[in-house]
Formats: sequence, structure tokens, C-alpha cells
Amino acid sequence: MFRVLGLCLMLLSSGVTHSMSLRIATFNASMDGSNYVARGEKPNGQELPARLAHGNELQIKNVAEIIQTVRPDILLINEFDYIGDTEKGVRAFIRRYLNVAQQKQKAIDYPYFFVAPVNTGVDSGLDLDKDGKASGVAGDAFGFGYYPGQYGMVVLSRFPILSDNIRTFQHFLWRDMPNALLPTIKDEQGVDWYSQEAQDVLRLSSKSHWDVPIRIDDKTIHVLASHPTPPVFDGKENRNGKRNHDEVRFWNDYLHGAKQPKTAEYIYDDKGGKGGFRGERFVVMGDLNANPDEGDSYGEAIGDLLNHAMVNKLVLPESAGGKQAKPENQFASSHTAGWGMRADYVIPAKIGLEVTGSGVFWPTKQSEQQRLIANRKASSDHRLVWIDVQLID
Repeated sequence: MFRVLGLCLMLLSSGVTHSMSLRIATFNASMDGSNYVARGEKPNGQELPARLAHGNELQIKNVAEIIQTVRPDILLINEFDYIGDTEKGVRAFIRRYLNVAQQKQKAIDYPYFFVAPVNTGVDSGLDLDKDGKASGVAGDAFGFGYYPGQYGMVVLSRFPILSDNIRTFQHFLWRDMPNALLPTIKDEQGVDWYSQEAQDVLRLSSKSHWDVPIRIDDKTIHVLASHPTPPVFDGKENRNGKRNHDEVRFWNDYLHGAKQPKTAEYIYDDKGGKGGFRGERFVVMGDLNANPDEGDSYGEAIGDLLNHAMVNKLVLPESAGGKQAKPENQFASSHTAGWGMRADYVIPAKIGLEVTGSGVFWPTKQSEQQRLIANRKASSDHRLVWIDVQLID
């Protein structure tokens, strides 16, 4: 109520007429199979469908309560396992959790959604992790995963998704990015970590990159969604760190396609479409696992994205809970991950969007909702991040 009232007063005082206000959010919700097995056990992909079916999993109820509290109009969820049968996947989540009031929150509905396959757990047929055997899963998959679809993504929306215009980049090859870091990955003997055979098939995206256009009245906003690999869990060759860099860099080049087409002419989507971004309004969203100031990632790619000429670099979602968790850290108020780093982003376009608010769902220790973020088993080791925008001409 206060958000709407404040917005109305602002518009009245400015004399400017805008379209409706939207809340756009991203949330790594930790809804992959590994969150539902005992420590040390390997998930098989049946864990999430089973829990969506009965509608009584506390962790998922808490995820739903967080979503119902923040109430985004457009939401990207990372680490929501890809389930091809949407009745057992995203529709079950909407119907049995989001459409059900959790605690004191009101139910919420998303009539539109988009899901698609991802690279995690998809067999490459090669020994990518160089452990001496091509196992077909985990480190030998195109993206780390114990089964196809682990750590997937889903976009939920209150507004129509322009399905015919969606672009996905699941199959884009890493080697096809000019000046990619792939060829620079060497083992301790100075030999290419990835053989030529591997470089010929290895995909850039550890999950996928999506451009999902959503229609709001007579305007379109593009959700640019991804979940780059964590830049850790490797060795001195830093193969994950370099892949994370290039996965983030992809969006830099993609956006340049709007005004500098040659920068993005190398890009091709899964339908064979060529080139970069073809719109005006966008938000780059997701758990990017990168930070220009903290953590183990190469800071250049995410720094370039945050300072891209087409993005609004003044937006910095913050929370009192994050600051309280690490009061000694100068960046703590903008942290989005429980271990203490800004890893999750909603980065809006500079043109066509006016940002009127932003935040990170991180309740303070005094809040009753602190129970929702106690640990990964409670909900997730990440926090939901949101911005409020007006679509303007």
C-alpha cells in the first residue's frame, strides 16, 4: 500500500504520466534435488517433483511465503529443476504452493511462465573433468549436474510472454565467442585442459541464457536470464572462473548488439537467429555468481556489465538484514548470498525504465520472518532481489 501511495504522490507532484508500476525480481530458491537428500547422497531428479506433488514441503512453503511477501510481477527463479512435464513441475509449484496462502501472506498467481531445458547434467560424452573416465554426469556434463535439468530456471509472469520471440542460447559453443578464455585453460603441465574434441562441443552456458520478452500493455520488456557457473570448485586451471567470466561477458556483447551490431554478430541462438539484443527495455537477471569487489570471480566481466552504457548503474538493492549479518563489511547491505556477497542481480535498462525502488529480502534478526532465511534448508542460501520500475516512453 505504501509503495503505491508513495508512487502516486510522486507522479502527482511531478505532473508526469507513466504506465503501471512493476516489481521485477530474481531468486535462487535452492529447489534442486540436492536440497532434499541427506548429506553425501546424490540426487536423481525425482526429489523436486515428489515434493511439488504433495504441497507440504516446508522449504518450498517458505520459498512461496517469501515470494508472497515481496509479490513480484515478474520473477526469475534459479535452481528450480527443469521438469519437462509442467503439470508436475512449474504448474504444481504455482497451484500447490503459490496459490495457497502461506502463514499470513496472501496467495499469488502467475498465469504465464517459461521453462526450457538447460545444460546441467547433460552428457557431453567426454572426460571434461579429467578424472580418467567419461562418466556422463557431474563434472563430465555440459554443465555440472547429477541429472539433466538440475539447477534449472523458470520465469513467472503476471503478463503475457511473447513465446514466439523468445531466444535461448543453450547450445551456443564457448569456442565461438571471440577472445574467449576457453583456449587459455591449461593443466599444470601447460597442456590444454580441454582437448580439441572437447572444445568442439563444449557449450558456453552452464545452464542456459534466455531472452524472454514480456508484453505489458503496448510495451515490451525483455528478461535476460542466466545462472553462470560458480567460479570455484576447480583447480589452478580455473576453468570454472574463466567460464563464469565469459558467461557474464555474453550479456555485455549481447547488449552491444543494439547499437554496435558487429560486437554481437558472432552470437547465434538455438533456432539459428544471429546477432544481439533487438529491443529497448530489458533487465539482466539471475544468480550471476560474480562480483567486481568480492569473491573469487574475475571482476572485469560483471564490472563491465554493471557499467554498460545501456544499463542503469545507479541501482543498488540493499537490506538492513544483510548489513546486520556482516556489520564490518562495507558492502554488506548489498549482499544477496548468505555467505556474504552480492551474487544475484536485477540490472535494468537505462532507457524505457524508471526505477522507483529496490531491495533485498533479508529480514533482520529481530524480524519474525528471520526463520525463512535461517539456512539453505529453511529456504535458500540466496536472497530474493527486486526492483520497482515504471515503463516509460
